[in-house]
Amino acid sequence: MLKKHIKYLDFNNIEREEDFYFNLTKTEVTEMELSTEGGLVEKIERIVSTKDGAEIIKFFKEFILKAYGEKSPDGKRFQKSEELSIAFSQTNAYDELFISLVTDPIASEQFVNGIVPKTK
Repeated sequence: MLKKHIKYLDFNNIEREEDFYFNLTKTEVTEMELSTEGGLVEKIERIVSTKDGAEIIKFFKEFILKAYGEKSPDGKRFQKSEELSIAFSQTNAYDELFISLVTDPIASEQFVNGIVPKTK
């Protein structure tokens, strides 16, 4: 799980700082790997090597929103839904995160590595 502290201006022009959570389970990564032609890693490598801007944007939008969720107070669950993802995508926090990931290769690598489950 990755906790991102994001500073942004809301739509009332108020500066805010909040923590947002992102996580992919082993099951989700496996599903992504098996449903992607050539596999997920190959797709990421292809997008990076070709520097295809449209594909980079599409990939990160899907990746961010698939990983976004809210941690339950007791830490037992990580709640995800289309409604939560849409609500997050409508904030300037999402905008700040998205722009940082598509413009900074180090930030994007850290983000991907932070949400993909560690293998033992």
